[in-house]
Amino acid sequence: MLIAIGSDHAGFELKQKLISHMKASQHQVIDLGTNSPDPVDYPDYAEKVARAVISGEVERGVVICGSGVGASVAANKIPGIRAGTCHDTYSAHQGVEHDDINVLVLGARIVGIELAKEVLDAFLAARFSGEERHVRRLNKVKAIEARYLKPKDSA
Repeated sequence: MLIAIGSDHAGFELKQKLISHMKASQHQVIDLGTNSPDPVDYPDYAEKVARAVISGEVERGVVICGSGVGASVAANKIPGIRAGTCHDTYSAHQGVEHDDINVLVLGARIVGIELAKEVLDAFLAARFSGEERHVRRLNKVKAIEARYLKPKDSA
């Protein structure tokens, strides 16, 4: 699978370790930064990863910041992105299977490397179920997004 990954400074070290892990698991990885532990702003990297997913350049994305919360908020501002902050394997696979999340968000200050690897593996191995109830719910989420993307009347 082709995966984009990005992080802010708080997630830099974990990002580097997860890149090695994904490559060892035969995934192709596009590293969208940051490239050092020097302070940067998480929205910049969340947007880069989200844009790579939306454009079809990659199949899925991974974003890492300190808690995972800020990067998740930022990534979810991109129409079509369904980013989930997951710190356990159940949420990671269930988020894909039921909610079709396409970006995994991790908090580097929340999870250790071994758990992060397990969560990442669960996310990458999972597939959207396509079950009617999940499709129905996903379509409702997409409809909410579409309502708020429409331009407002200028009258």
